[in-house]
Amino acid sequence: MPAPKPDAGRSGVEGTLNEFAHGQGMRRCRYRGQPKAHLQHVLTAIAVNIDRLSGLPLSEEAPTSRRPAAVQTYLDQHRVPRPKSWRSLGT
Repeated sequence: MPAPKPDAGRSGVEGTLNEFAHGQGMRRCRYRGQPKAHLQHVLTAIAVNIDRLSGLPLSEEAPTSRRPAAVQTYLDQHRVPRPKSWRSLGT
C-alpha cells in the first residue's frame, strides 16, 4: 500500500521552514538570550514576508467577486428581497 501524500498546507510550511533554516541562516542565533533571539526571528519573518510580497505581480483591477449561490439566484429571479448580512447590520 503506497504511503499517503502530504497535504499542500504541510508542504508549504515545510518549504517556509526550509527557507528559514537554509536561506536565512536561522540554525544559529546571532544574539544571546531568549528575548533577543525572539526579536531576531520576528524581524526575519517580516523580512521574508516583504520579500515574498515584493515578488508578486501588481494587480490594478479589483478582485472578482464569486458567483452567487443557487439560493441567491433563485431569490433574485423571484424578486425576493435578501436580508442584510449580519456583518452589516450595525452600519
